[in-house]
Amino acid sequence: QEQLVESGGGLVQAGGSLRLSCAASGSIFSLNAMGWYRQTPGKQRELVAGITTGGMTIYSESVKGRSTISRDYAKNTVFLQMNSLKPEDTAVYYCNARPLRTGWGPEYGLWGQGTQVTVSS
Repeated sequence: QEQLVESGGGLVQAGGSLRLSCAASGSIFSLNAMGWYRQTPGKQRELVAGITTGGMTIYSESVKGRSTISRDYAKNTVFLQMNSLKPEDTAVYYCNARPLRTGWGPEYGLWGQGTQVTVSS
């Protein structure tokens, strides 16, 4: 039943790194733009990074320069490499699949169940 499965979250010290992975079905992965979003209690989930089927990327200003999104068609998997992590990066990170025509708003697409990222000092 799970069509998007995230992994790679956990507890990390400030300044450390994590690589999140999202495994998708072949049809979902190949036909859609993929994105990583994050959400904290009381706040709307926000885009962290996105990547189109053609490999074009977008990053939020808060992670730009520290994170890299990529996709591996052979593995039907999208990755988010996060470096220089800060306590404010603490959130549940969600994988998302959507047609690019919807834009990158948080209200569209198919979602995974999320993976917790906690950054401590």
